[in-house]
Amino acid sequence: MARQGRILVTTGDGKGKTTAALGTAFRAAGHGQNVAIVQFMKGKWTYGEIFAIQRFPNMYLARSGSGFTWLKEGLDEDRELAAGAWELCKELAASHDYDLLVMDELNYALDYGFLDVEDVVRFLQNEKPEELSVIITGRRAKQEIIDAADTVTEMRVVKHAFRSGTRAQKGIEF
Repeated sequence: MARQGRILVTTGDGKGKTTAALGTAFRAAGHGQNVAIVQFMKGKWTYGEIFAIQRFPNMYLARSGSGFTWLKEGLDEDRELAAGAWELCKELAASHDYDLLVMDELNYALDYGFLDVEDVVRFLQNEKPEELSVIITGRRAKQEIIDAADTVTEMRVVKHAFRSGTRAQKGIEF
């Protein structure tokens, strides 16, 4: 029987959405599956997962976005970068070379209106290869994305060190 892909969404205002998605990506890679990760908003930040991904020959990472979009006045560059990342996701899926495709922070691109939610849902429901699993992360998941998903997890903040003035720590937050 052919493998049935899943659509997983990790959303909410809590910490750990990307970390959870990458944990699943490492699990899949550890089982010999091919994994592609497209990051829509992270920009060129350097964080520990990048170094770990580089140790796996069956993991591919593409980073897009300029980061800190919410601090900018003009969003044309971010809109173009999101469109390029979306096209890359569709190309990677169509290649049939991957078992898992992580669309990290796609929800932000949808929330900011950089991409059309109907296009993403159409891809998930009609164009995504049946055997491909997809993970979508980011706050404020659109209801249409939640409805298209098989599994949705909402992270919520109970307590966060940043709120007490604690700075991000290498190996924990990045």
